[in-house]
Amino acid sequence: MIAMDRDVIIIGGGIVGLATAWQLLRQRPGTRVVVIEKESAVARHQTGHNSGVIHSGLYYRPGSLRAKLCREGGEALIAFCEREGVPYDRCGKIVVATREEEHPRLEELHRRGIANGLQGLRWLGAEEIKEFEPHCVGTRALWVPQAGIVSFRAVAEKYADKIREAGGEIALGERVDTIRSGSTRGKVEIVTTNGVHTCRVLVACAGLYSDRLARQTQPDLPMRITAFRGEYYELLPEARKLVRNLIYPVPDPTFPFLGLHFTRVIDGTIESGPNAVFAFGREAYTRTSFNLRDTWEAVAWPGVHIMARKYWRTGLAEFHRSFSKAAFVKTLQRMIPEIRMEHVRPGGAGVRAMACHLDGTLIDDFHILDTGPIVHVCNAPSPAATASLAIGGTIAATLVSKLA
Repeated sequence: MIAMDRDVIIIGGGIVGLATAWQLLRQRPGTRVVVIEKESAVARHQTGHNSGVIHSGLYYRPGSLRAKLCREGGEALIAFCEREGVPYDRCGKIVVATREEEHPRLEELHRRGIANGLQGLRWLGAEEIKEFEPHCVGTRALWVPQAGIVSFRAVAEKYADKIREAGGEIALGERVDTIRSGSTRGKVEIVTTNGVHTCRVLVACAGLYSDRLARQTQPDLPMRITAFRGEYYELLPEARKLVRNLIYPVPDPTFPFLGLHFTRVIDGTIESGPNAVFAFGREAYTRTSFNLRDTWEAVAWPGVHIMARKYWRTGLAEFHRSFSKAAFVKTLQRMIPEIRMEHVRPGGAGVRAMACHLDGTLIDDFHILDTGPIVHVCNAPSPAATASLAIGGTIAATLVSKLA
């Protein structure tokens, strides 16, 4: 058994945990910090299965942490990529209304974008849409120049390099099982598969398992993580000409996801998706994946029952698209009528951690729970990858004050 004592232990080698460690080392050089990750490499779950979109801050409620940190983090991310040589492209995107009844929702997005400080937003008429995406059709669209693409796995791996260069450590292949607060000389103690470790301050950035760790010290936590799988199709090389950059629909206000969209990936491939279906496991990346504990915890949570009653119609449509390629393609044809079944093949999938409150609402903002010597990142939905440096900087500033 290995024992370590550090100033700060960070649980989770995803992009938020890594950004927090690096920002801490920048703000307080010499801090003894280690990131503990259960996988054999960093960024193997939400970060590594991310669509790679650098979000602009268009969608988020003005005044929310998501809106504020997305804008700050997006600019910091671009500067980081420039400085460290991580490939990216600030290509912009269009959000397309295909029916007139979607125009009021598109106008609300424009209002939010302006309130969140976006500049250069441009209204596009039906013909102007084709100046940006020649094969796309719509009644009206919004051009958002701040959006872009990057590999967030590459960004996370670069964060890991910077941590090591600054004297921090990353422990891979080590799962955290137990957290104990104040059990050893006022320190936090954690039990992992490799030993018992202590620290002055603990940060849990466990993503899909954030609630499970938080409940060890906050048993009355009024939220649970509900996992949703997002499945993609990839356009075959001969069909990639149909999409230049990023094409998004106007999101359905009754569902907390952005809808099926087209994304040019940094390697040049084109993805379409994702849908959003209940996942029968926190790492259920395929339709046949099943984890009994994860599924039971989800379906036993009262908030999930309330949520299911609210979204059941949309949820059924999402499951239909999951099992029907024809239904998936038909939805895509609303924006690009030329796309055909033979143009797409199954792509990857990711699992998103959605925080469901006891009252059935899906928590739509970042939620960081500061409990003294332990900081739990309970909810870090999209655009957490875009905002990672801003989130990490915010948490790091809190840690510096705790270590003073």
